[in-house]
Amino acid sequence: MGAAGTRKKVQRKFKLRGFTLKVEALEEALAFLSRFPDAEDDALDLLIDEIDKESLKSSILDREAIHRVVSLLLDADAAVDPSSTVASNRAALRVIDAFVIPRFRYDPIKKVFYEHTGRLPIHGEAEDKAALYRDRYQLLLQRLSRDKYFSRPAFDTEMTDSESCEITPIQSLIGCTGRRWIMGVISQLEEGHFFLEDLTAAVPIDLANAKITSGFFVENTIIVAEGELLSNGIFQVNTCGFPPLEDREASLSLLMGLDFFGGGVLSTEETLRLSGLEKKAVNDMFVILSDVWLDNDETMEKLAVVLDGYDSVEVVPSLFVLMGNFCSRPCNLAFHSFSSLRMQFGKLGEMIEAHPRLKEQSRFLFIPGPDDAGPSKVLPRCSLPKYLMEDLQKHIPNAIFSSNPCRIKFYTQEIVFFRQDLLYRMRRSSLIPPSTEETSDPFEHLVATITHQGHLCPLPLTVQPIIWNYDHCLRLYPTPHTIVLGDKSEQKAFKYTGITCFNPGSFSNDSTFAAYRPCTKDVELSALES
Repeated sequence: MGAAGTRKKVQRKFKLRGFTLKVEALEEALAFLSRFPDAEDDALDLLIDEIDKESLKSSILDREAIHRVVSLLLDADAAVDPSSTVASNRAALRVIDAFVIPRFRYDPIKKVFYEHTGRLPIHGEAEDKAALYRDRYQLLLQRLSRDKYFSRPAFDTEMTDSESCEITPIQSLIGCTGRRWIMGVISQLEEGHFFLEDLTAAVPIDLANAKITSGFFVENTIIVAEGELLSNGIFQVNTCGFPPLEDREASLSLLMGLDFFGGGVLSTEETLRLSGLEKKAVNDMFVILSDVWLDNDETMEKLAVVLDGYDSVEVVPSLFVLMGNFCSRPCNLAFHSFSSLRMQFGKLGEMIEAHPRLKEQSRFLFIPGPDDAGPSKVLPRCSLPKYLMEDLQKHIPNAIFSSNPCRIKFYTQEIVFFRQDLLYRMRRSSLIPPSTEETSDPFEHLVATITHQGHLCPLPLTVQPIIWNYDHCLRLYPTPHTIVLGDKSEQKAFKYTGITCFNPGSFSNDSTFAAYRPCTKDVELSALES
């Protein structure tokens, strides 16, 4: 078939599926088909099928929409080509910016999740703030409702109220006697007085004699409490803890192919194929450094040592993750050295370029820190400003700049990266000293808190502001395989209910960093000798 015939065929097939192609989009599609002269029809059907899965704003397709899908298809094709190790590594790795993660809302009546369609404004309305709390609560309530201890058996009529752990709505506590289980958000509705609030009502709580589980109980966290409503209207808490976790596979089986992570939905066959490739990727390694101060000569010397070391190994790391802060001083209104910082990023590019193996075979991901340049300190943070990165990109054209937090999909494995000095702030905001019964390690308490809350930053919004319409970007549901918490506190690694969590430590302060092997989920905590 001639070129004109192919053009007509492409336009016709897209039209049959309800799409209209702009001229540049048609050229992009034709360029893709030209790669497969012997299987043109199959390639075209595959392209349209993949476009159909995308969340598109319009049925009129431009070049960008086609190019995005074509890139994914070509990456997937490269991943199965054994002749190209570098191409395979790059195809295996997908970085997901927080601002492109789909948003889902739970319908408690139909008991299903619905994906939000349409744009999400950065500056929300008052109802968006209410929706933030409601969505967090309903997400955990639907998870709790499947827990065997908190769901009353349908045919067990002999079970008494005292034996049941069924959740009682706070509104229904009035007139009830005896022990009750309630679930709600810890709120300070009056100065110095704490309440437990659900979707029906709020009740003042007394935590003075409460026995608690591991974790930091701060204002804004959602807890499950067992206690009794006293005659003075205060709910006296006997025991309380976070809503129990649900196994990742159990969560996924109920989500009916919904893409909560943002890495795309895979068929069972594709999952099995990629899982096999993941197990064979024994040489892949991610090196993670946090607090890389480019304006500090000592830090730059230490970074050169790290790059020299990895440049000399037999198989270089497939990914270097550099998390902020990238400057020893906060980039706030008093900071006037942006041109100098841009130049320092350029010097970092030169340093990486001086290691040809790393430049060609490794990828470099940059994630901003809490005090880096950007529009504000609110979460999620957008990627580093383009102005600062231009000099670095001249040396490292394939460098990746992502948001904070950001996500990585490595074959089938889901990894979350978050740079925030969370431990110190959680400890400061804690309403009760954490329990030492199971552990006295603060990092383990932090991991328990964020995983059970299903959220990276369950602090009050007055302590850490969050863009109301993008709160879903910080969710940890279903639980990912690995969580990397970049924090200036001591480096730690902890495996909690099958989730690998670690903090690489502060590279500038303590000369610490971490190496992660996704194939085995092993973490190597490393440090340079002083």
